[in-house]
Amino acid sequence: MIGGLCRADQSPSEEIVVTTFNPGQPASEVRTLLRELNHRIDSQLAAAIDLISVDVVRAEGAEAKAALSSAVELLHGHAGVHRALLMPRRRTLIDAAAYLRKLGRALHCAVLDRLSIQLTLEGDRLPLQPERCWRLGLIIHELVTNATKHESFDQRPREIRIKLVRTDELINCIVSDSGSAATRAREGQGLRIVRDLARSLGGRMERGSGSGTVVVSFALTARERQAICAIDARRLRPGRDAEAAASEARRRREASSLGRRALDISRRLNGPPAHGGELASRRTSDALGELLSSSHRMETI
Repeated sequence: MIGGLCRADQSPSEEIVVTTFNPGQPASEVRTLLRELNHRIDSQLAAAIDLISVDVVRAEGAEAKAALSSAVELLHGHAGVHRALLMPRRRTLIDAAAYLRKLGRALHCAVLDRLSIQLTLEGDRLPLQPERCWRLGLIIHELVTNATKHESFDQRPREIRIKLVRTDELINCIVSDSGSAATRAREGQGLRIVRDLARSLGGRMERGSGSGTVVVSFALTARERQAICAIDARRLRPGRDAEAAASEARRRREASSLGRRALDISRRLNGPPAHGGELASRRTSDALGELLSSSHRMETI
């Protein structure tokens, strides 16, 4: 149940609007309630920005004005993250790599730049169904946020890396950070949410023992596989010059090799598929390390 905020001076007799989510509700009704909730959050953020902006004008002294302006900028950043995480309303497939880059830029504005943390992404185009892409975005948001709150970077370079490794039928989304392992032993609410979201994609989440690495693996749908095949076919269409064709052939060999290695490691991590499409679990930290060792260039978001 999600309820509205109540001010300290609010009368007990005042009505508090409450939105409830019933698991038995039709999908269309759930989407309507989500849109209503998102509209409330967006309106509340906009109202907070307006109020603090007025205080910036009224404030006396450069220090006070700078502090309030920084608060406005922070709220704008979080509003951008909120907009990036809205459930897509379109029905066409969404490129997950482009979607995550957009989300990464919003996270930079809201949190990462203030903490001097660099976010990088590696991965080719990955067409996913809209709601599945949205769920993957929620997973990435939670893992990145979790790293910023709980990891101790000490004197290490502050970096969070996202990697999308694709095979014919399986996606491995790997999120790792350069922080220390001091606070990673206990799985909190955030990782439990990630685990549930991974299950909703028909996959599962695995953690690297003693490392800041999380792998979310899930299978592609038939529609997504068809789109990927079409993308690969266009890349090799006739009429391309010899140099471009040779470069593409090298890229495909490298991707195929990495994909086979990722699939093999994922099988070692997860074991055979469980009934109903969910991947079974087995932890192997060395295998997670192998997934991260790649010569491919990481793209800064």
